[in-house]
Amino acid sequence: MRLEPITWERLTEAVADRITEIRADDGSPWLRIAVDGAPAAGTASAAGSLAEALRLRGRSVQLVGTSGFLRPASLRFEHGREDPDSYYDGWFDTGALWREVFGPLEPGGSGRVLPDLWDPAADRATRSTHAELPSGGVLVVHGPLLLGHWFPFDLTVHLRLSSGALRRRTDAGEQWTLPAFERYEREVSPSESADVVVRADDPRHPAWSASWERRDGNGEAR
Repeated sequence: MRLEPITWERLTEAVADRITEIRADDGSPWLRIAVDGAPAAGTASAAGSLAEALRLRGRSVQLVGTSGFLRPASLRFEHGREDPDSYYDGWFDTGALWREVFGPLEPGGSGRVLPDLWDPAADRATRSTHAELPSGGVLVVHGPLLLGHWFPFDLTVHLRLSSGALRRRTDAGEQWTLPAFERYEREVSPSESADVVVRADDPRHPAWSASWERRDGNGEAR
């Protein structure tokens, strides 16, 4: 895959423009966007910038971070506090994401999305109220390990870090998670499956490749 240098500003504008051009694959009146990547890649910041660009284009946006959908500590730490397989398979409450975030945005859904469910610091429910996303609105979900769950995303962005960059930029206390991301690369291959791939090894100089930029005049992938 050939990656072209780009600025974060131009990247955000290009992705926002693309989102305004597409429709939901399943006919839903809402679009569902993923900004996927390890915590060290800065998915929350990228998702926030994208949300702001979409709002400037007149779209209602609901941001949801997977950090608000962690399982209770008793389940996360069942096999110890630093088990990479538990992090990969059991830390994030994918069932709750389906029920509280994606289900309401299916065709005929209510549009009422729960922005977060669990406070991991207090280890208790956040008791947040539902947010109603109007028809034509955009859901932007950000966090790690998002792909491979069959979530009904209409466009996916993967912030890619090489193994060396991921190791350098991951806090010492989180280094134990690195085998989970190695497994993610092997089993999901996010750089191959995502619609937009952003190399973020040097946060000052990103490079990107987008599925719609990789198509020739006949609409076929190069």
